[in-house]
Amino acid sequence: MRLQKWYSDQCNSDWEHTNGIKLETLDNPGWWIFIDLTGTELADKRFEPISIGDSESDTHWLRCQVAAGKFDAAGGAHNLQEMLEAFLVGAGY
Repeated sequence: MRLQKWYSDQCNSDWEHTNGIKLETLDNPGWWIFIDLTGTELADKRFEPISIGDSESDTHWLRCQVAAGKFDAAGGAHNLQEMLEAFLVGAGY
């Protein structure tokens, strides 16, 4: 998987001790992903924000942005792959 490759490429005996990737579930239901860009080649890269649908009324919804040095994405229960793809395409993987 491309995300595994990106993560592996960042591991330098330092980055992985204080940075990484977090995947959580949401109660509406959905997913929340945080990918720390600090210390990577993506730290200063501009990611175009994505906003699709409404988390309150749609089953297909997605919000992606970079904030505070992290790729921050949330989406519906069936949008995990789309969220990961948004990161990977933006990262050039």
